[in-house]
Amino acid sequence: MLNFAEILQTIKSLIETKIELVKSDIQDQLVGMLSRLILLILIGSILLVAGLFLSLSLAFYISQVTQSPYFGFLVVALGYLVVVVFLYLTRDSQGFQQQVNTSLKQFIFNSTKGKKLQ
Repeated sequence: MLNFAEILQTIKSLIETKIELVKSDIQDQLVGMLSRLILLILIGSILLVAGLFLSLSLAFYISQVTQSPYFGFLVVALGYLVVVVFLYLTRDSQGFQQQVNTSLKQFIFNSTKGKKLQ
């Protein structure tokens, strides 16, 4: 016959093992989310710099074509102003907000594409 203390010790060790597995799983998920968040920030920074250089290039090109030193920069600035006004007017759009939220949640929190959690 098994000793009651041995049964309790076995149950205690099983619970401790389960807790360690859960801690490990949480740490893995947190590291995955942080790495994707850092990747998102890095991609955003690179796109920002690329957009800056593309905007400057377009402004200089338009200035050269029109032979006006300021007209290209004015056209590019007005283009950005139109984009800002459009985004401002659509800020309350539920469809747009839902699409952005879904995309960000899927990119940051969905680390298991095709892999089921157990």
